Amino acid sequence: MKVGFISLGCPKNLVDSEVMMGQLVAKGHELTSHPDQADVLVVNTCSFIDPAKKESVDTILEMAEYKKIGRAKKLIVAGCLVERYRGDIRTEMPEVDALIGTNELVSIVDICEGMTPSANPLEPYLYHDLTPRVLATPRHFAYMKIAEGCDHPCTFCVIPQYRGAFRSRRFESVISEATRLFQQGVREINLIGQDTTCYGEDFGLKDGLAELLARLAQIETPQEKWVRFLYAYPNKVTQKLLDTLAAHASLAKYIDMPLQHASANVLKRMKRGASGEIFLKLIERIRRTIPGVAIRTSFIVGFPGETQSDFDELCEFVEAAKFDNLGVFTYSDEDTSASYALDGKVDGRTIQNRKRRLMAIQRKIARARNRALVGSEVPVLVSGISSETDLLWEARMATQAPEIDGVTLINDFEGSEPRAGEIRRLRITEAHDYDVVGTLLAPTEPAPSLPVGPGLINIASLAAV
Repeated sequence: MKVGFISLGCPKNLVDSEVMMGQLVAKGHELTSHPDQADVLVVNTCSFIDPAKKESVDTILEMAEYKKIGRAKKLIVAGCLVERYRGDIRTEMPEVDALIGTNELVSIVDICEGMTPSANPLEPYLYHDLTPRVLATPRHFAYMKIAEGCDHPCTFCVIPQYRGAFRSRRFESVISEATRLFQQGVREINLIGQDTTCYGEDFGLKDGLAELLARLAQIETPQEKWVRFLYAYPNKVTQKLLDTLAAHASLAKYIDMPLQHASANVLKRMKRGASGEIFLKLIERIRRTIPGVAIRTSFIVGFPGETQSDFDELCEFVEAAKFDNLGVFTYSDEDTSASYALDGKVDGRTIQNRKRRLMAIQRKIARARNRALVGSEVPVLVSGISSETDLLWEARMATQAPEIDGVTLINDFEGSEPRAGEIRRLRITEAHDYDVVGTLLAPTEPAPSLPVGPGLINIASLAAV
């Protein structure tokens, strides 16, 4: 049986898709990146905000057409949209043949083969190191989920409703999977979870993430490796975590810490607490402990009750903090979130104007930071030919996470031609708003070995992140 996958949303969704694909491959089924050649089509959905819901619904309807013009006999919808709208999908989308919630990933084979699903949708699920996975990322990097669910009470977020309470993977399970990925040629592992900084708390571990990172840094590899973690909760960023990042060369000097706002008034309504002043002190401590660290954050504009004064405070905070990377989300009024009942809703036009103003501030900051890099030499992980033009190569510094940050473009090279998956030094020669350009220096390590064997099949053309 040939199965085609489309994974929408964040890297956490992508890992869920990789787990489902791994189950199918382990049972002898074939994956295809051509939906018109698939016997079964699977759409793994996201419903975190309105645009994600719309994309999910549009993709389901698009794939349903292949049941008419292709060979597909079955369309399966998985993921967060199922958790939120299971009944509606069943009644309003007759094109859909089966549903898989976030705790039912192990049912994928049963459903594809027309058998009774074996998973219990009410039993929290989290994969482990022996779970088959098929990587849908480029061959040189991978995401690895170390925890699932969330216990934070943020009023804007519906994830705890769909993903359940926070739960960590076993320590040795994470180490085992990471070791195997590095042995198979992966150069960069990105640790993910709804809140990675809570890792191990459910086991009674204090500073569990710091301990995990230290162990991952000690894994012996034939070539240089990078380890990065994403989605830090600000009040969980401990000094030990910062000291650990500073102590190990293979740990990316990078912290993705979504702050959501800087106004104490808005943060209180979000049920997150803190303030811009508290955040600035934390940022100063991070930069003091980890020289050269890149800090990424994200904010929500237009949250109910956000006044012009609150927004001005956020803008002043961003100008003072000078983040390396920043994302801005417009508030999405989800009817199952606690914030839906709050008063003081902000109109859509004002929300969009605030987003544009905040991103304009960040653009100037990012441009100045990039210009300061011109003339320096930094290690980069080569990604391959640029998606924009075949005249340039694309790479990333350790301070640039995949998919969400700017990139490093290579317009010249010394020595051998660049190869995807190699880590080489680059001399930065030009700076733009979010990207930098440079000359790749001659390699100092052997050419990268490509991952081989089961569990590493590149189907990125269908796995849209």
